[in-house]
Amino acid sequence: MKKYRGNIFLVGPMGAGKTTIGRQLSEMLRLDFVDSDHEIEARTGANIPWIFDVEGEEGFRLREESVIDLLTQRQQIVLATGGGAIMRESNRRHLHDRGTVVYLYTPVSIQLERTARDRNRPLLQTPDPRQRLTELMAMRDPLYRETAHIIMPTEGGGARDVAMRIIHALEAREALE
Repeated sequence: MKKYRGNIFLVGPMGAGKTTIGRQLSEMLRLDFVDSDHEIEARTGANIPWIFDVEGEEGFRLREESVIDLLTQRQQIVLATGGGAIMRESNRRHLHDRGTVVYLYTPVSIQLERTARDRNRPLLQTPDPRQRLTELMAMRDPLYRETAHIIMPTEGGGARDVAMRIIHALEAREALE
């Protein structure tokens, strides 16, 4: 595929592989890669668990909304968003209108496997992470689907395989336009 001329925004739950797949995709398509969570940390000088502790989820979501608005105005990037970015209507609108949104669909069982030892996820610091992931998926899955142009399952293959499938889906979508 020639250099992709638009933006690709990855959405999906924690553990979907947005950052890992995003890096692969950006390399394969020769685009800049940006991770909205890393951008928030760089701008605040604090990690996400600290922001959640001090400002709560609402404070974090306000910061995230501002960063998503700025990042989606850039050109020719692959953007990995945080799992909850789609909770705000303005984020959904900016993502959908300013690029191609790919929903990395990942079942709860796989999310649990991939996040089991990660202490950097404030929403999973709970006695029952499976229950929490199930609740989040029930709430967020319809929003991911509403925002997405492409829905890409992530099970079955590594990050490179998923990135190749995304490229094929982008090519097919481009051929239709």
